[in-house]
Amino acid sequence: MDNMRGAAFMVFSMLCFAVEDALIKLLADAIPVGQILSIICLGGLIAFMAWTVLKGDRLWQPAYLDTKVLLRSLCDVSGSIMFVTSLMLIPLTTASAVIQATPLVVAMGAAIFLGQSVGWRRWLAILVGFVGVMIIIRPGMEGFTPATLLAVGGMLGLAARDLFTRGLTVQLSGAQLATHTFALIVPAGILLTVLRGQTPVIPDARESLILLGAIIVGMVAYLAIVAATRGGNAGIISSFRYSRMIFALIIGYFVFSEVPDAATLIGAAIIIASGIYTLWRETQLRRASLNENLAL
Repeated sequence: MDNMRGAAFMVFSMLCFAVEDALIKLLADAIPVGQILSIICLGGLIAFMAWTVLKGDRLWQPAYLDTKVLLRSLCDVSGSIMFVTSLMLIPLTTASAVIQATPLVVAMGAAIFLGQSVGWRRWLAILVGFVGVMIIIRPGMEGFTPATLLAVGGMLGLAARDLFTRGLTVQLSGAQLATHTFALIVPAGILLTVLRGQTPVIPDARESLILLGAIIVGMVAYLAIVAATRGGNAGIISSFRYSRMIFALIIGYFVFSEVPDAATLIGAAIIIASGIYTLWRETQLRRASLNENLAL
């Protein structure tokens, strides 16, 4: 029952994230990307701060100055900026396909930097997943789009964020970590706008509604993913993250008239299959280790 509940919340959160990506992409020609990020994250920052106050917690936490917390947020900032920028330049389905490789990079990083054991089967799955990424990017081939590398950079930044999250030794909730990140993205977005020589614009009524929608949907997505991880089998539930690709395909087709080519679909399928296998294998090994400890 917990697995079904967690899976339902995970799928719903992925739908919300796909919708948020689409709303951001709708503003591509109207508002500078840095300004979009700053406005959306400012809305999220205000919401999370209000949530903190209502819970009776302190807004300022000394742990915000912890080196790993700062590095985690900086990775989140850089990853978010690159991924959102890629949304403005390449199809939604392509950017979403690349971002699916995040769990594979996290698994590889956990083995290299955190000393976690990864067997040859998972290493093989990770390598196969990277082949899927290369099929989507097509470096040196016809159809190669340099802007796709921004999506890859965003994926690597978000994977690094997840690795730093695993390595945190301070006690901060998910909401507090999000508050810390948003507080950094707001000025980073403004700085990006200035560095690109763009002039901030005043959103009209339609654009303001889209921005408000992105803020609300993003908050709902965050709450849903928190609910998804509260119980149940983490490996099974996490595998439903890949439903984001399905929603991106549907939204891309009906909203942006995107028809992904065969290479993108094949690459995405390879990444998703590799990621699901990696999560399944990790779950199996964790369960075997738990049973062994109980037997002792």
